[in-house]
Amino acid sequence: MGVALPIVEATKAEDLDAAFASVVAQRADAMMVFSDSLFNHEAARVTALAANHHLPAIYLIRQFAPGGLIVHGPDIADLLRRAGDYVDKILRGTKPADLPVEQPIKYELIINMKTAKALGLTVPPSILVRATEVIE
Repeated sequence: MGVALPIVEATKAEDLDAAFASVVAQRADAMMVFSDSLFNHEAARVTALAANHHLPAIYLIRQFAPGGLIVHGPDIADLLRRAGDYVDKILRGTKPADLPVEQPIKYELIINMKTAKALGLTVPPSILVRATEVIE
């Protein structure tokens, strides 16, 4: 049996309730929330909706950590520091076209144990030891 990966979209804040209702109607066991300006702006509401619908969710940026279950994604502070290095090089005369395209090299794994407990989930110790941060 394969894994079904339905995609549910929300393009404005008013769509969030319907999007979560759709996820529930599709009987999802968990969800992954991608980052964009809407979800980032509505992070507290998104994590509250996930909690209200008893949906374990993984998020890509730290902003979701206070109410979310898991955050796993690039370390945004590290990306901004590295972007600053690029700006410095450009201001010192390096042509942007001469700079290499870089991938994130530092990632975060944040586990919110309060959310895990509220969802009735046990996080294996093998995952906890890999976390860069554990919220108790």
